[in-house]
Amino acid sequence: MISVAGQFAAAEAWEALKAGLHVLLFSDNVPLADEVALKKYASERGLLLMGPGCGTAIINGVALGFANAVPRGPVGIVAAAGTGLQEVSSLLAKLGVGISQAIGAGGRDLKEEVGGITMLQGLRALQADPATEVLLLVSKLPAPAIAGRVLEQVRASTKPTVVCFLGAAIPPASGATVPARTLQEAAYHAAARAGYAFHSSVARIIENETIDLRGRAAVLRRHLAPQQKYLRGLFSGGTLATEALWIWKDLLGDVLSNVPLDARFRLRDLARSEGNCALDLGEEEFTVGRPHPMIDYDLRVRRLLQEAADPEVAVIVLDVVLGYGAHPDPARELAPAIVQTRGLAGRRERGLLFVASVTGTDQDPQGLARQVKALQDAGVAVCSCNAAAARLAGMIVAPLTA
Repeated sequence: MISVAGQFAAAEAWEALKAGLHVLLFSDNVPLADEVALKKYASERGLLLMGPGCGTAIINGVALGFANAVPRGPVGIVAAAGTGLQEVSSLLAKLGVGISQAIGAGGRDLKEEVGGITMLQGLRALQADPATEVLLLVSKLPAPAIAGRVLEQVRASTKPTVVCFLGAAIPPASGATVPARTLQEAAYHAAARAGYAFHSSVARIIENETIDLRGRAAVLRRHLAPQQKYLRGLFSGGTLATEALWIWKDLLGDVLSNVPLDARFRLRDLARSEGNCALDLGEEEFTVGRPHPMIDYDLRVRRLLQEAADPEVAVIVLDVVLGYGAHPDPARELAPAIVQTRGLAGRRERGLLFVASVTGTDQDPQGLARQVKALQDAGVAVCSCNAAAARLAGMIVAPLTA
């Protein structure tokens, strides 16, 4: 595992590969050309180069990077998305479904230039692994040609494979392929294929949850003043931010961001939010020279206070990601700032709503239940997963911005 400044990371990775070692390259800010060269060298020698920017993997039951404490089991994951891997593995764990292996590919693996080298390696390995009965693939929007190459490899096996490429048009379920639009759907479909008995279909479960969220949104909306109409998302997980943006696209239209779904909606000034806006604070423009926001909450707390001061803001959306290597007690950092800002808003005769999801398990060092309770005690509406939190926040502001 390599975690050094980006300008030194490639040299360290070359040394490890030439010694015959698999590599988890945690470092980001590594040039794309170096990534391609490293991955080609590794694959030609039967080695895995996970990364750069690979924050999470679970290999033979050992959590690497920001991974969560989850049980062993029949689902194998390959993800070009660190917090996406954490979200689906944690949701599976909550259902009592475990992981055989979870391979991180790095967030750029499915770009045209890289070619999906590590995802295809991981997919083939898990297709041949007798301990893996169900596969789950996760990525942000891939290059179409690379997505096609991965789906072709999926069809080469009879093992059921849930494919969640956020924003990609995956063909309807056929043969081994099971498409999923969100990380929540992906985890539920994988659990069902692994033998977990839901009381109804995955679609019906999410439909019923959506009905409940709509009612919850109507109640929360009553606390807002007339001028409050926008949401602001402050994310530490890039995949979680992207999942929320796709959900909000359906509910609100395009949302401004530093990681927009469409380049036309890139935030002009990262220091100042506008309208409905979501920031991935784990992107390279925020992490150069500072710890990742899953480790250090200082930047997020300061940005939270800034967003809360905007009288047009109705909802602030947070992802709280637990696991090894992450902040030992995120709620201890967030709760005082949330209580402070809600009090200030109240004195100015406006409400201020906070919606959050917590990615993790009760076996994580931070303790899922303890974190959820602390946030709820601070007045946060905590949802079962990131997708549910995004839906709730979007439902709150959708009627206000129509």
